[in-house]
Amino acid sequence: MYNCGKLRNISFPFWGEDRPNECGHPLLHLNCTNDQTYISINDIKYKVLDANQDNQTLRIARVDYLQDLCPLKFLNTTLDPELFVYGPNYTNITFFYGCHESNPFLNFSPGRFPCTMNIGSINVYVYTQFEALGPSMLCNTSVVVPVQVTLSLLDIGNVTKIQGALTDGFEVRWIAGVVECEDCKKSGGVCGYDLNSNQATCYCKSSDSGSITCPSPVQGKKSKVVAVGIASGIVAGILLGCWVYLQRKKRIVEQSKSKDLFILPSSNGTVNSTTNVSSSISSYPSSKSDSVQKSLYFGVHVFSYAELEQGTKKFDPSRELGDGGFGTVYYGNLKDGREVAVKRLYERNLKRVSQFMNEVEILARLRHKNLVALYGCTSRQSQELLLVYEYIPNGTVADHLHGKRTKSMLLPWQVRLNIAIETAEALSYLHASDVIHRDVKTNNILLDDKFSVKVADFGLSRLFPNDVTHVSTAPQGTPGYVDPEYYQSYQLTDKSDVYSFGVVLVELVSSLPAVDITRHRHDVNLANMAISKIVSQSLQELVDPYLGFERDYAIRQMITAVAGLAFRCLQEIDMRPSMEEVLEVLRGIQYEGYDAHKIKQVVDIIRADEVTLLQKTHYPFSLDSVSDKWGSL
Repeated sequence: MYNCGKLRNISFPFWGEDRPNECGHPLLHLNCTNDQTYISINDIKYKVLDANQDNQTLRIARVDYLQDLCPLKFLNTTLDPELFVYGPNYTNITFFYGCHESNPFLNFSPGRFPCTMNIGSINVYVYTQFEALGPSMLCNTSVVVPVQVTLSLLDIGNVTKIQGALTDGFEVRWIAGVVECEDCKKSGGVCGYDLNSNQATCYCKSSDSGSITCPSPVQGKKSKVVAVGIASGIVAGILLGCWVYLQRKKRIVEQSKSKDLFILPSSNGTVNSTTNVSSSISSYPSSKSDSVQKSLYFGVHVFSYAELEQGTKKFDPSRELGDGGFGTVYYGNLKDGREVAVKRLYERNLKRVSQFMNEVEILARLRHKNLVALYGCTSRQSQELLLVYEYIPNGTVADHLHGKRTKSMLLPWQVRLNIAIETAEALSYLHASDVIHRDVKTNNILLDDKFSVKVADFGLSRLFPNDVTHVSTAPQGTPGYVDPEYYQSYQLTDKSDVYSFGVVLVELVSSLPAVDITRHRHDVNLANMAISKIVSQSLQELVDPYLGFERDYAIRQMITAVAGLAFRCLQEIDMRPSMEEVLEVLRGIQYEGYDAHKIKQVVDIIRADEVTLLQKTHYPFSLDSVSDKWGSL
């Protein structure tokens, strides 16, 4: 056991002091100095304040922030997802360094403190929200540090309060080898780590004293002798394995004849089992009580229904995160400590099974920082079809713009622009991967604690054939976001997503929902309302007053540019830009930042495009008046 100061009886997966490295994970070394324990995680040194072996938690504090707010190196707090997950109820504090004093967004920070560093004297600005802004705020760098306590705006202005929160640290839960260790303890063994195979292992009791100990070199030699005896059973095992293989092959053939849910035809007409392991998928510890869980469908992990039922408290209604056209999503906790979102499909019929397969197949082969990650699903033997995603804690963009979170925190313009860019990055990646999302809307754009985007809900997505320009299918999607030409022609293309994204851009500018029957009948549909306001030179009537459109020249120019881009996305299909072009324009708007002269150049370019587009559009207005109006903004 590891003992240091007040920390007592710490065991697997940690090692250090009297515990040799075979007793713990190589990256989880504890160091005892003056009765204080320290651990390094991703090159950052932490002081271990407390440890609870029963619930696998540590409370740690960053050493570089214990004395003041001016570290020697600017390093963000990150955890290895295979070793740790964050504990509940933590809050991120973000420190911004080297900020340009003319940055108007700095006025939102109540915390501003002098910082003397090797580069000279600078100011540090403190926030508890909007961690995603970073360099876009005209600051050289930012550092995110979690804390366990909630700080008010008044607290943020008090360096003593901030320092106290940093000193109290935050909680993490270790997940490395937890399940394996539980099985090991049940067998009467002791948990350890095999440095050769680089995985958790189980050691037996010492035959001499009856006590549980980690292996010594002598024990290692004994294990080799034992291995010789074990070898005699390998031949029998091979014979048994051959029999199992033949039986399994027979079963697969039978399943293919009965149109098994997870056996799909390959391009050459042969049958391929989708239980093949995908090398790009990380393997997570999971319960081994169900043999089905050893399978992978489309390369993703298969969970038992019982495990997910337990993790969601039997699908407790109080854990509902959302409700859509295909199923209800519940908050859940896996045995390894991960927080998840579990989608429970409403029905188990052929249509639902098809949507289930579609989402698993698409998400299994996609990897992007702005796409929600699929952790796994249930098998065809499960009594219900369930999909398991990473849990994104900060709600949807719709929640923050015009939903349940609008009262708690309003999104500044820079956050909204960042959301637009990251959403465009995700959609551009999908289109490059021959995938059409088909249901782009603010309710399907999730936000994490740093206000970074995670695009979700691929139940309507379609894999797009490489040799065609469109696919014919009955219109599906959400009213207010569906491409009108898709309704008319039944032809789905990647430009259908572009139209929906144009509606999202208008929502970001206006904070209005895509459809609102309480508005004037001509404005019920937000896309129509936006086009009307732009054409009638009344963009200011569309923009959310909170964003500072009237009082801040730079923000006014950026919003105007984004509105112009949205206008292009909402045009007829031949005049819409691609998502790659949309992303390029948005990045240009953000890159120019607060340089008003350069922003004006971007706006002028977009305005010229608008004139060309409007000349092809039948609206009763003067092109000159529109150009003059936009040029004066």
